[in-house]
Amino acid sequence: MTSTTAMNSAEKKIIVLRGRKVVGGLAQGEALVTRDRISGWGGIDPRTGTIIETRHELRGQSFANKVLVFPGAKGSSGWSSQFHIARLAGSAPAAMLFNEMTTKIALGAVVVHAPALTDFDADPLDIIESGDWVKVDAERGIVEITKARDRT
Repeated sequence: MTSTTAMNSAEKKIIVLRGRKVVGGLAQGEALVTRDRISGWGGIDPRTGTIIETRHELRGQSFANKVLVFPGAKGSSGWSSQFHIARLAGSAPAAMLFNEMTTKIALGAVVVHAPALTDFDADPLDIIESGDWVKVDAERGIVEITKARDRT
Protein backbone atom coordinates (compact mmCIF):
# COMPACT_ATOMS: atom_id res chain seq x y z
CA MET A 1 0.00 0.00 0.00
CA THR A 2 1.34 3.43 -0.84
CA SER A 3 1.20 6.28 1.63
CA THR A 4 1.01 10.00 1.06
CA THR A 5 2.26 12.54 3.58
CA ALA A 6 2.58 16.31 3.61
CA MET A 7 6.12 17.41 2.78
CA ASN A 8 6.10 21.03 3.92
CA SER A 9 3.92 24.08 4.37
CA ALA A 10 3.52 24.41 0.60
CA GLU A 11 1.46 21.18 0.83
CA LYS A 12 3.71 19.20 -1.46
CA LYS A 13 2.91 15.53 -1.31
CA ILE A 14 5.35 12.66 -1.22
CA ILE A 15 4.21 9.24 -2.36
CA VAL A 16 6.10 6.39 -0.70
CA LEU A 17 6.66 2.96 -2.24
CA ARG A 18 8.35 0.06 -0.55
CA GLY A 19 10.36 -2.56 -2.37
CA ARG A 20 13.11 -5.15 -2.05
CA LYS A 21 16.76 -4.17 -2.35
CA VAL A 22 18.72 -5.55 -5.28
CA VAL A 23 21.68 -3.15 -4.96
CA GLY A 24 22.04 -0.92 -1.93
CA GLY A 25 22.68 2.78 -1.79
CA LEU A 26 21.04 6.18 -1.92
CA ALA A 27 20.27 8.24 -5.02
CA GLN A 28 17.81 10.78 -6.27
CA GLY A 29 16.94 12.35 -9.56
CA GLU A 30 14.39 12.94 -12.23
CA ALA A 31 12.44 9.85 -13.27
CA LEU A 32 12.57 8.39 -16.74
CA VAL A 33 9.71 5.90 -17.08
CA THR A 34 8.88 3.35 -19.74
CA ARG A 35 6.47 0.45 -19.98
CA ASP A 36 8.75 -1.11 -22.60
CA ARG A 37 11.45 -3.54 -21.54
CA ILE A 38 15.00 -2.38 -22.25
CA SER A 39 17.50 -4.31 -24.36
CA GLY A 40 21.11 -3.78 -23.34
CA TRP A 41 22.81 -5.22 -26.40
CA GLY A 42 21.76 -3.09 -29.37
CA GLY A 43 19.09 -1.24 -27.43
CA ILE A 44 21.22 1.44 -25.78
CA ASP A 45 24.23 3.58 -26.60
CA PRO A 46 26.32 3.06 -23.46
CA ARG A 47 28.51 6.09 -24.20
CA THR A 48 25.56 8.46 -23.77
CA GLY A 49 22.95 6.37 -21.95
CA THR A 50 20.61 6.93 -24.89
CA ILE A 51 18.00 4.37 -25.84
CA ILE A 52 18.55 3.59 -29.53
CA GLU A 53 16.22 0.64 -30.08
CA THR A 54 14.14 1.47 -33.16
CA ARG A 55 10.67 0.76 -31.78
CA HIS A 56 11.22 1.72 -28.15
CA GLU A 57 8.94 4.44 -26.77
CA LEU A 58 11.97 6.27 -25.28
CA ARG A 59 14.10 6.13 -28.43
CA GLY A 60 16.47 9.10 -28.44
CA GLN A 61 16.15 9.80 -24.70
CA SER A 62 18.99 9.32 -22.23
CA PHE A 63 18.72 7.65 -18.83
CA ALA A 64 22.07 9.13 -17.71
CA ASN A 65 21.86 10.23 -14.07
CA LYS A 66 18.10 9.64 -13.96
CA VAL A 67 16.04 7.19 -11.96
CA LEU A 68 15.14 4.60 -14.57
CA VAL A 69 11.71 3.03 -13.97
CA PHE A 70 10.90 0.11 -16.27
CA PRO A 71 9.35 -3.36 -16.27
CA GLY A 72 12.60 -5.28 -16.80
CA ALA A 73 15.30 -6.37 -19.22
CA LYS A 74 15.01 -8.12 -22.54
CA GLY A 75 17.47 -9.57 -24.96
CA SER A 76 20.78 -11.30 -24.54
CA SER A 77 23.35 -11.48 -21.81
CA GLY A 78 24.96 -8.34 -23.27
CA TRP A 79 22.79 -6.34 -20.87
CA SER A 80 25.41 -6.30 -18.10
CA SER A 81 28.34 -5.42 -20.37
CA GLN A 82 26.53 -2.51 -22.00
CA PHE A 83 25.36 -1.09 -18.67
CA HIS A 84 28.86 -1.57 -17.24
CA ILE A 85 30.24 0.51 -20.13
CA ALA A 86 27.55 3.13 -19.40
CA ARG A 87 28.76 3.33 -15.80
CA LEU A 88 32.38 3.72 -16.89
CA ALA A 89 31.32 6.44 -19.35
CA GLY A 90 29.40 8.31 -16.64
CA SER A 91 26.09 7.78 -18.42
CA ALA A 92 24.47 5.11 -16.24
CA PRO A 93 21.17 5.62 -14.42
CA ALA A 94 21.36 7.13 -10.92
CA ALA A 95 19.04 4.35 -9.73
CA MET A 96 16.90 1.59 -11.23
CA LEU A 97 13.38 0.54 -10.25
CA PHE A 98 11.98 -2.49 -12.07
CA ASN A 99 9.21 -5.04 -11.71
CA GLU A 100 10.64 -8.30 -13.04
CA MET A 101 13.83 -9.74 -11.59
CA THR A 102 15.91 -11.84 -13.96
CA THR A 103 19.54 -12.88 -13.84
CA LYS A 104 20.47 -10.43 -16.61
CA ILE A 105 18.95 -7.45 -14.79
CA ALA A 106 20.39 -8.53 -11.45
CA LEU A 107 23.90 -8.64 -12.92
CA GLY A 108 23.26 -5.41 -14.81
CA ALA A 109 22.17 -3.67 -11.62
CA VAL A 110 25.27 -4.89 -9.80
CA VAL A 111 27.70 -3.66 -12.49
CA VAL A 112 25.99 -0.25 -12.65
CA HIS A 113 26.63 0.23 -8.90
CA ALA A 114 23.40 2.24 -8.66
CA PRO A 115 20.71 1.64 -6.07
CA ALA A 116 18.12 -0.79 -7.42
CA LEU A 117 14.80 -2.08 -6.09
CA THR A 118 12.14 -4.57 -7.19
CA ASP A 119 9.10 -6.37 -5.70
CA PHE A 120 7.17 -3.22 -4.81
CA ASP A 121 4.04 -2.91 -2.71
CA ALA A 122 2.44 -1.05 -5.65
CA ASP A 123 3.42 -0.92 -9.32
CA PRO A 124 5.85 1.99 -9.81
CA LEU A 125 4.79 2.16 -13.48
CA ASP A 126 1.29 3.16 -12.31
CA ILE A 127 2.57 5.82 -9.90
CA ILE A 128 5.80 7.37 -11.21
CA GLU A 129 5.83 9.48 -14.37
CA SER A 130 8.78 10.83 -16.33
CA GLY A 131 9.78 14.13 -14.80
CA ASP A 132 8.79 13.25 -11.23
CA TRP A 133 11.54 13.68 -8.62
CA VAL A 134 12.44 10.33 -7.05
CA LYS A 135 14.55 9.58 -3.98
CA VAL A 136 15.70 5.98 -3.64
CA ASP A 137 16.90 4.56 -0.33
CA ALA A 138 17.61 0.99 -1.37
CA GLU A 139 19.07 0.11 2.03
CA ARG A 140 15.67 0.69 3.62
CA GLY A 141 13.66 -0.35 0.57
CA ILE A 142 11.98 3.05 0.29
CA VAL A 143 11.18 5.17 -2.75
CA GLU A 144 9.86 8.71 -2.24
CA ILE A 145 8.18 10.36 -5.22
CA THR A 146 7.40 14.05 -5.59
CA LYS A 147 5.11 14.50 -8.57
CA ALA A 148 6.45 16.96 -11.15
CA ARG A 149 3.25 18.98 -10.94
CA ASP A 150 3.77 19.42 -7.17
CA ARG A 151 7.34 20.76 -7.39
CA THR A 152 8.03 24.49 -7.34
